[in-house]
Amino acid sequence: MTRVFTFAVLTVSDAASRGERVDLSGQAIREIMEVHGYRLSGQAVVPDEEGAITERLKGWATSVDLILTTGGTGLAPRDVTPEATQKVIERPVPGLAEAMRLETARRTPTAILSRGIAGMRGRCLIVNLPGSPRAVRECLEVVLPVLDHALEILSGTATGHPVPPARGG
Repeated sequence: MTRVFTFAVLTVSDAASRGERVDLSGQAIREIMEVHGYRLSGQAVVPDEEGAITERLKGWATSVDLILTTGGTGLAPRDVTPEATQKVIERPVPGLAEAMRLETARRTPTAILSRGIAGMRGRCLIVNLPGSPRAVRECLEVVLPVLDHALEILSGTATGHPVPPARGG
């Protein structure tokens, strides 16, 4: 029986935190992850402030397997999600962010401007996603194929590395 992993969604947005905008990106993450068998354990919206972000990440990291953030990864002065995440993680997982930027830039060249990062805190994986529903969907398409394995390794339940499917020929 496959383990059901828990996740939390943190939306970083001044406007959404003030109730001036609907959190469509957080909703998209929740729907996609639940369709893929993950169980939601927490969802929140905070303003673009390092303290608010780090506090929520630290709080959740002890009780969920995966935290997905959305928003605050761009170039605007108040986009501080990567900096806050960097303060919380203990070990980086750069390949996830690199793969998301590389693959999504094939469709949207400005995707390379995303500053999102990924890393581990204890047995929790934290991944920064961009702030639009479309970008969230595109980025999750990239990382979903490896998330179960990453979380199995972190949780200590991995039984080996999966064998990739044979390439056609």
